[in-house]
Amino acid sequence: MTSESQAESVAREFMELWAASASSVMGQVTSGAFPIHVSDQGPAESLPGEATDFYLTITAAGAVRGEMSLRLHSAAALQLANTFSGETGAEKAELTANDRSALEELFRQIAGHVSTAAKEKWKEVPITVASGEAPTWSPGASGWLLSAAGTPFTIAIEWRLSSALATALQAARQEPASGGASQSSTTSDPAGKYDLLMNVELELTLRFGEREMFLRDILELGAGSVLELDREIQDPADLLLDGKLIARGEVVVVDGNFGLRVTEVVSVSPASV
Repeated sequence: MTSESQAESVAREFMELWAASASSVMGQVTSGAFPIHVSDQGPAESLPGEATDFYLTITAAGAVRGEMSLRLHSAAALQLANTFSGETGAEKAELTANDRSALEELFRQIAGHVSTAAKEKWKEVPITVASGEAPTWSPGASGWLLSAAGTPFTIAIEWRLSSALATALQAARQEPASGGASQSSTTSDPAGKYDLLMNVELELTLRFGEREMFLRDILELGAGSVLELDREIQDPADLLLDGKLIARGEVVVVDGNFGLRVTEVVSVSPASV
């Protein structure tokens, strides 16, 4: 099995915990069976991305560090929020602040189950949940959490794991104890696990600066528009891994291409990404 397929397999294991935990919590909320499974394919009825879709940002720490994004179609998010808060007859066109808080609390409960179940394979995995936006990083693994036929209502949640999280899950996974030299070899050389990941490709981003703009100003952008960023030309640029700052440096030109001469390393530890 290649490193890439191993990472996908381990990522699916992690998401199976999310499916089982979501099924358990939703079963308690609805007082009935609510099976949920992991799928590589989305629902039969396409759910196009909309500006009103609800996103959650899941951040894992401890033995496993990285981010995961969950996307719920607006209608499904409303249904979940109403069911969790007991407002089953409520007619609303869009999510309210209370709905968003209800969804955050629902997924915090699910995340708590995941943290407990993950100890067997990943030791301690503290997880935080917060409302977010569509991720700007490329996923290291992705798929869907789908409710089975016969559930009170349909759930379709698109999940995306950052490359950093997918890599950390594979590196930190604890192999089942088999006794003898095999187990001893695994525990005595934890750094050896990272050798399997050295050929995994991660996406790096060079950030020159940032700027906040009103939507109306963005819509007015066109060819020839000039944007002033928040940094002066002599300030260092940032090097990002999956949106996390790992180094700073001077912008240079190498064979006609932009490059970065690193002047400061923020973190290069595998556990920190």
